[in-house]
Amino acid sequence: MVDQLSWLAIYPDLILLVMACVVLLVDLVVTSRLRTPTYTLTLVTLAVVALLQAHYALSGDVIYGWGNMVVSDPMGNWLKCFAAIATGVALIYGRNYAAEREMLRGGELFTLALFALLGIFIMISANNLLLIYLGLEMLTLSSYALVALRRDAPLATEAAMKYFVLGALASGFLLYGLSMLYGSTGTLDLNEISAALNNAPGIPFVLVLGLVFIVAGLAFKLGVVPFHMWIPDVYQGAPTVVTLLVGSAPKLAAFAIAIRLLVEGLLPLAFDWQQMLVVMSVVSMLVGNLAAIVQTNLKRMLAFSAIAQMGFVLLGLLAGVAEGGHFNGQIAYSSAMFYVVTYVLSTLMAFGMMLTLTRAGFECENLSDLAGLNRNHAFYTGMIAVTMLSLAGLPPLVGFYAKLSVLQALVSTGSIAYIWLAVFAVVMSLIGAFFYLRVLKVMYFDEPVKDEPMRVDLPIHARVVLTVNGALLLILGLLPGGLMDLCAQAIESLLAK
Repeated sequence: MVDQLSWLAIYPDLILLVMACVVLLVDLVVTSRLRTPTYTLTLVTLAVVALLQAHYALSGDVIYGWGNMVVSDPMGNWLKCFAAIATGVALIYGRNYAAEREMLRGGELFTLALFALLGIFIMISANNLLLIYLGLEMLTLSSYALVALRRDAPLATEAAMKYFVLGALASGFLLYGLSMLYGSTGTLDLNEISAALNNAPGIPFVLVLGLVFIVAGLAFKLGVVPFHMWIPDVYQGAPTVVTLLVGSAPKLAAFAIAIRLLVEGLLPLAFDWQQMLVVMSVVSMLVGNLAAIVQTNLKRMLAFSAIAQMGFVLLGLLAGVAEGGHFNGQIAYSSAMFYVVTYVLSTLMAFGMMLTLTRAGFECENLSDLAGLNRNHAFYTGMIAVTMLSLAGLPPLVGFYAKLSVLQALVSTGSIAYIWLAVFAVVMSLIGAFFYLRVLKVMYFDEPVKDEPMRVDLPIHARVVLTVNGALLLILGLLPGGLMDLCAQAIESLLAK
């Protein structure tokens, strides 16, 4: 018999599941070109779910349910709250774009976005290897369909095929690694796996080999080198609204399963997985920043930027345990959580502005499309400038504090190797600043390619959300304490379990 706590742990997830099915059925009778009833119902669902997750998180309760397969804790609840908000914001930004490109002939965009979010929720709440994989598959299958949603675009179909093939390979890596982990410990429960590793007299080779496959699967989901090949092609080929959906909320889920697997389950193997994270972090920052410099397509530039930014997230994850077994978990993991949340906020703004400046028959995705933008749209130019400066990590924007918090976590370990990693990260950030500042140069100083001014047609509620999004990049940079404390308390609760 299922107890009440089991149902309590998944109430928001159940609401999301039921409403995703309701949206699917309601859309069958909707005839509006903009799918207004479906769109409204989707946003209401996301708002309700986000509020419920915030309520759970503020309560501070840690609830295990369904035979310890599911865990509801503050870290997971906040990440799910932010994921729901990110999905809603992406749909607000992209609704007109999707309608102009005949992507709203059915309600697949909204339904698939809700099912992808449900996969994210399952991944974040999973305390069991099998549940992690099931959530991952729900997210990835929905994402494949979203990328291919614009059936008349050959580039989108090609991107979906590449995403599917590489995603299937990465899922196989992860599943193979999880099977080795199960074979070595005899359990699927993450808490029991951690206890078994702590009590084991030695670490068998098959477990280390399984760890390699697990880290490879996680690296694909985070989009870091050498498992980054899908990112530029999918970002460029997918419709921009889908690029935003794929590039925002799933990053929160990837961070969550990295914490669940590596910290909650495999912390006794930290010495082994940290070495892999160090290499992937260094190479991701190097490849991401250098490759972004030569891009003229904004979506590809932001794709390589994402690779470099995820390298920074890995720095926060690997700083949790320093040489000699010094545990620096709360500082390190909270800085990584803060970084990934603020990165998603900046990503929403960056692609939101691209969607704002895109219209029927015109895709604003090349650097030259922004030439001379300041002459006719000073406000939107300023918003893009704020986003680019935040991604570059310049004060007083939130991206600066995010980078600073990760660097502080590295330096606070006292490890010479980690201090050198921090120095390398600073150098990479300076190189990365070039391509972000180049966008500002094009907008403010270059001559427009077309004589006619760029037309912006955005609903009032989308303009409000866009303005709030941009304001948060500045406000959280000036007053980062609230969000940083929230992340620290969530990680403290996680480590105290």
